[in-house]
Amino acid sequence: MGQRADLRSANLHKADLAEAQLEWADLSAADLSEATLSGTDLEDANLHGADLHKADLAGADLRWADLAEADLSGANLEGADLTDADLSGANLTSAKGLTQEALDAAQGDASTRLPEGLAVGSGGKKPH
Repeated sequence: MGQRADLRSANLHKADLAEAQLEWADLSAADLSEATLSGTDLEDANLHGADLHKADLAGADLRWADLAEADLSGANLEGADLTDADLSGANLTSAKGLTQEALDAAQGDASTRLPEGLAVGSGGKKPH
């Protein structure tokens, strides 16, 4: 494994990062609002407190990503893999393409904000 990309607090508003390899990247508190992240590999990425409002995350790999306290309101999560992603305190209100099946594989807490009718799961155990 190489070095972790350090993009903490970066301004990536409306950036096109489709299909990018950002596994293990530190994007904590980054502005990714309205960014295109479709098909992006964000496995094990730190997105704690990131602004992903209206971001396109369709088909993104978010396995084991730290999305705690992130703003995903209005984001497109169709086909995104949320397995063991930490959604504690995240705002997913009005997220598009979010399914109960995807949330069952994720982790969250009572402060996770979800669209009406959906609930966050307890995830599994990280294999590495």
